[in-house]
Amino acid sequence: MDGNDMLLSPAGVDQLRTALTSAGYTSTGIADRLGPGATSGLARNDFRAALRATEERDPLATLIRLFVCAQTEPEEAVRAAFAPLPLAEALAGGLLERVGDGLRQGVDLEPYGDSWWVLSDVPASARPGQPLAADHVLGIGGATTTLVGATVRRPVGSALDLGTGSGVQALHLAEHARSVTATDVSDRSLRFAATNAALNGHTWELLKGDLVGPVAGRRFDLVVSNPPFVVGPGTTTHSYRDSGRVGDGIAAELAAAAPTLLTEGGTMQYLANWLHVAGEDWGERVAGWFAGTGLDAWVIQREVADPMAYVDLWLADASEAADPHRMAAWLDWFDAQKVEAVGFGVVNLRRGGHTDPVLRVEDLRQAVQPPMGEQIAAWFDRQDWLRARDGEALLATRFRAVDGLKLRQEASMGDEGWAVDRQVLVQSHGLRWSEEVDPLVLALVGGANGQVPLREQLGVLALAHDVPADDLAEAAGPIIAHLVERGVIAPVAD
Repeated sequence: MDGNDMLLSPAGVDQLRTALTSAGYTSTGIADRLGPGATSGLARNDFRAALRATEERDPLATLIRLFVCAQTEPEEAVRAAFAPLPLAEALAGGLLERVGDGLRQGVDLEPYGDSWWVLSDVPASARPGQPLAADHVLGIGGATTTLVGATVRRPVGSALDLGTGSGVQALHLAEHARSVTATDVSDRSLRFAATNAALNGHTWELLKGDLVGPVAGRRFDLVVSNPPFVVGPGTTTHSYRDSGRVGDGIAAELAAAAPTLLTEGGTMQYLANWLHVAGEDWGERVAGWFAGTGLDAWVIQREVADPMAYVDLWLADASEAADPHRMAAWLDWFDAQKVEAVGFGVVNLRRGGHTDPVLRVEDLRQAVQPPMGEQIAAWFDRQDWLRARDGEALLATRFRAVDGLKLRQEASMGDEGWAVDRQVLVQSHGLRWSEEVDPLVLALVGGANGQVPLREQLGVLALAHDVPADDLAEAAGPIIAHLVERGVIAPVAD
């Protein structure tokens, strides 16, 4: 795409950046100007204190009132706030629109940290009761930040953002990829992405098309996607939400495309919804998407919603909540498909070149220590470590229990006092797994102090429990592998 595909001319983008920088329109600049009380009110959509703090109408105050508080402002104040960008170009580009004698935001212009800005369409909250346009372009939302946090942030040569929207994922990819390609089915999304790339000093390859179509035959080191993952009968009303695929077909389609998209050692991560169907194990159903791909796969379920709550959420998201026919049709489809719930999570894939790829589908709704991407990268590292070692190598390894492990016990009072019914190991850091363990596992973890090889540790346990050491070593192999994968114990380097 070239400069003609942006909301502003190349010179206009430079002028807008100058205006925002000069005004101090950043996250820190806004917080400092408003103070903690008014800043806290913004999170509750309470703008009273913010409006009182910006009555003077200097450039920063005007920008806050326009784009944070969604106010209509006097033309002269807006002209001064946007200088040196001509007001006529800001209006022509749709950044502003006239309302009576004043001007209001025509787009959302959000500071993203202290070094980026993101242009997108005005959110539904700023236009109560006004349905979103079919080609509405989202800004920074909950799904966006989930994928940002889950992405593995290691340096790569080439990165691809499928369904880029306003380009937020591409902004982050540009920080650790030598080249960034982004696709979207929507012309409007690509215009926003092109503008945001230029505004933030980046150059990306932007291609129009549905999912992987525009990059057929090409491979990338890292692929991310926040696709239109909402599940339903395949009706398409909003490009940011609806893929046109029936059910959770888009998630399965991305899984099938992954092997041809990734370079050797490449990683793909995408957000997805999946159906929980009556009489089917949801994990087995989702795992079927990856059969035969040859990829290591870790699917993490982060949330589960019942159908009514799910439909309510997405209709309200597009300001369609007052449409009872749309709601009824959606819920009827869920009933016909015997859908009991809808899961949401992150799919993590890696082309490791192994004949025995690892496949895990897990519910991980507990809090994970951020950034989640570091935890995902470490999980893949642990898989590599385990794959490179046979049973003898494991027995020769010294292990230590990770810091912050806690043991929780449940006990019942009986005739002979307290009897332990259940013991649960809990991680206070990292993935924060909690898992019920038996006495053998507890003894293995408790004795993992990094001082002696596993073989010697098992020898002591064999004597204590009066079992053959070889039998215990054979039984302990899968247990040790599981504890390493979970990050409960870690090998100690020689």
